[in-house]
Amino acid sequence: MGLLKVERDGPITTLTIDRADTMNPLGAPGDGEEFATACDAINRDLETRCVILTGAGRAFSAGGDIKAMRDRAGTFGGTPPAISDGYRDNIHRMLRALHGLRVPVIAAVNGPAIGLGCDVACLADIRIASDKAKFGVTFLKLGIIPGDGGTWILPRVIGMSRAAELFYTGDVIDAATARKWGLVSRVVPHDDLLAEAQALAARIAAMPPHSLRQTKMLLRQGQQVNYDTALELAANTQAMMHHTDDHAEGVAALIEKRSPEFKGN
Repeated sequence: MGLLKVERDGPITTLTIDRADTMNPLGAPGDGEEFATACDAINRDLETRCVILTGAGRAFSAGGDIKAMRDRAGTFGGTPPAISDGYRDNIHRMLRALHGLRVPVIAAVNGPAIGLGCDVACLADIRIASDKAKFGVTFLKLGIIPGDGGTWILPRVIGMSRAAELFYTGDVIDAATARKWGLVSRVVPHDDLLAEAQALAARIAAMPPHSLRQTKMLLRQGQQVNYDTALELAANTQAMMHHTDDHAEGVAALIEKRSPEFKGN
């Protein structure tokens, strides 16, 4: 069964995790390939300026397939080296593909985002939660560890102390707590979630596409480099942006007191 439903509306592409009957589990064989294919296509498509990632039905994603874990099947089957390769070649490929998207990603978290599902949501640049959303990294309750890079991802989102609390206890927090902890930007009524995400995506997509992609790159690099390196990267990138038609359009629109129309030139 396929994992993703891909829908494009102008400059906005929506990726829906589409296994609603089983709360959108992740990690089945082929999931990494499907995510990689979708994300590679988005990166090649310069008309796409923003991505919305959400889940079908009542969950964003309940995480790894518990029945497959019980049966030691699929990605979770075989010898320890085989399982290790299953993570590298399938689950980690899915996460790397999402992390490698060059355009802004909004996670519209419509319900529970648990374990791997929480890690996937945290790879988005922006998270908006339905008031029905819940978040947890419950790996220890299953007798396993965060095998999805969550120990790298979550502390960068909410800080080490709160990330450690969630990992060590396996607690699940509601949307209001997630907002208080900085895990999501805002909480909205469930029925308004997709409209809110689409409105935000439209505002983002109205920005100059090359500058948008470069800003995301600088945000990512800024988490890994020192300040002097960040300044040097900014200077070199800014020099290129000054030579774009979109820069000239933005300056002209401001002087002429009109809305700019950025075309990606």
